[in-house]
Amino acid sequence: MKLIRFGEAGKEKTGVIINDKKYDTSAFGEDYGEAFFENDGLTRLSYFLEDSLLPEITGEVRLGSPLGRPSKIVCIGLNYIDHAKETNATPPTEPVIFMKSTTAITGPFDPIIIPKNSVKTDWEVELAVVIGKKASYVSEADAMDYVAGYVLHNDVSEREFQIERGGTWDKGKGCDTFAPIGPFFATKDEIADPHNLRLWLKVNGKTMQDGNTSNFIFNIQQVVSYTSQFMTLLPGDIISTGTPAGVGLGMTPPVYLKPGDVIELGIDGLGEARQVLVDYKQ
Repeated sequence: MKLIRFGEAGKEKTGVIINDKKYDTSAFGEDYGEAFFENDGLTRLSYFLEDSLLPEITGEVRLGSPLGRPSKIVCIGLNYIDHAKETNATPPTEPVIFMKSTTAITGPFDPIIIPKNSVKTDWEVELAVVIGKKASYVSEADAMDYVAGYVLHNDVSEREFQIERGGTWDKGKGCDTFAPIGPFFATKDEIADPHNLRLWLKVNGKTMQDGNTSNFIFNIQQVVSYTSQFMTLLPGDIISTGTPAGVGLGMTPPVYLKPGDVIELGIDGLGEARQVLVDYKQ
């Protein structure tokens, strides 16, 4: 299945994509959040789809994040060797974990706000894994049993906040609108091999990133298992698995985003998104 949420920000309704058409599932009565995944919502929704005549969503409609706000977004840093090298970082021997604020979540076509006092806002196309059931101390052998599906994620980052302001990376990762997600959530049966997906990103029509998840340092099983050793993952939680080379920080000289810039990005089987950069306004 491919799940969407649509409508005004903060008031999204649920839907699905079937044969490239969008349908309203709000009559199902549940948002696509923690309780939905915890209570076998995907199975129940599949039965609902079989028995219901769904209204088609026609015309232009805003797409929100396909997931209700999760308890957390966990990110894996430096998970592609080429990205680690371009940022002059040593490839990690264990997964690098940082957190991204859930208040950063926005829709796949919503504007990205350059934060107040930002001079180094950057882009990162990533495959994000959605957890389907509570996971604690999970083995690598069992890890895929805890994966519900996948989404496209732009891990927008402010590099000065992240690297030059002391402390951890989190402060450069959680600004408002820094987590555009979607356009849709795909259940894991929709993706034949998540370890062989092309992911790409363009800025103002120029290709900046063009990578493949086959180049992970740590694969999905390792990332899910490893993360679950340090925190309990709840249904609907997101793990963003890192970005390939081609970020602005890694260029000579570095290139950062400015108001009016247009980001386009996509992943095989997970659709495409587009975001326009706008300046912060009080």
